[in-house]
Amino acid sequence: MSERVFTYAAPGLKFGSGASSEIGYDLQQYGASRVLLVTDPGVTATGHPARIADQLAARGLDVTTYDQVHVEPTDESIAHAIAFARDAAAFGAKPFDAVVAVGGGSAIDTAKAVDLLLTNDGELMDYVNAPVGAGRAPEHPLLPLVAVPTTTGTGSESTTICVLDVLALKVKTGISHARLRPTLAVVDPELTFSQPAMVTASCGMDILCHALESWTARWYAEFEAKKPEQRVPYCGANPIADVWAEKALTLLAGSFRAAVRDGSDRVAREQMALAATFAGLGFGNAGVHVPHACAYPIAGLVHQVASHGRLDDGYRPEGYPADEPMVPHGMAVVMTAPAAFALTFEASPERHLRAAELLGAGFEARSARTSTTEAEALPEVLRRLMREVGLPSGLAEIGYGEADVDALVEGALKQQRLLATAPVEVTGEDLAGVFRASMEHW
Repeated sequence: MSERVFTYAAPGLKFGSGASSEIGYDLQQYGASRVLLVTDPGVTATGHPARIADQLAARGLDVTTYDQVHVEPTDESIAHAIAFARDAAAFGAKPFDAVVAVGGGSAIDTAKAVDLLLTNDGELMDYVNAPVGAGRAPEHPLLPLVAVPTTTGTGSESTTICVLDVLALKVKTGISHARLRPTLAVVDPELTFSQPAMVTASCGMDILCHALESWTARWYAEFEAKKPEQRVPYCGANPIADVWAEKALTLLAGSFRAAVRDGSDRVAREQMALAATFAGLGFGNAGVHVPHACAYPIAGLVHQVASHGRLDDGYRPEGYPADEPMVPHGMAVVMTAPAAFALTFEASPERHLRAAELLGAGFEARSARTSTTEAEALPEVLRRLMREVGLPSGLAEIGYGEADVDALVEGALKQQRLLATAPVEVTGEDLAGVFRASMEHW
């Protein structure tokens, strides 16, 4: 039998300029009195975490701040945060009863893992998705988590996913469970004004791919029927997720390039924040597929590429910490998106063409369609946008080459949870073709 049930869930949402000043009130509604605030050094420098901590203290809340989140979290960096939180909890007058994450996806994902390990026994790898980790499900509810994004892209404030690099295996993977979904997402566009242009561009591509991948995902009724206990948060494209994805694409069409060009453009920033939220509500239920599966090894193997000396000391994007090589998540995702959507076109041509039309108002999809085949309409729109917001021209510019294809394919094949959501069956040969076609886009 085919599946006849789809599911939908979302955190509470508070959206608007100044919303971050009300978090103390929100936490009091959950009965919180001792709070762990999780952030990173870059966000700390903006002053937002300190301001929020002061506002919580003014409400009578006891706040402990962890400000060493690693951009693009690893198993080692998350383990460090967990150890800090466990120690702080043990030596405090009372345990933590809420967690606040202030930052991009790195801070929010780290906070999810910390919350998980504060409330459940074991270690991080016990909960990492199989086959990389043990895939254990949490036995106990987590503490209320308030997610406060300072970037417009990851959608982590809406999802049940925590993404991390497992350094020893050179692979990006994650933890996925409904209990990881934040209790409340506080989206304050004012906090995103400090994003550098490249961060805006990379995070915006994450929004775009979240919306496109959930929009083109395998339809929920095409999966085999499941028992209630077998259902996972990613259930495939469905009527509710479609609404969020379509609106996110429309918002991006009118705001993305403007937000990259002028970070102080208030209207563009607000539209990007809305688009990120809507895309998160879409893919957080429908799921993502090929571009995200390919992104994990692209990000995870960057240190290996650097060690080969093919790009000096490794790719270090402008606007991000320069202490080590990295490929930001949104950038890693979109690098293979044009080739990936060419691969999936046959499954639902009408959806791919509709996506190109939705983006067309801002990205001139119509002119692209007059000079290319229908299968290339969406890929061409994406390549054009990548150029316009200043992203690398392909995997070769990041440092990858033909010699890396086998390792990239191996890493992508480990993401079966994501590939299962693709609208077509994806083989290793298909993935090799996607990576090769993504070495140079122009």
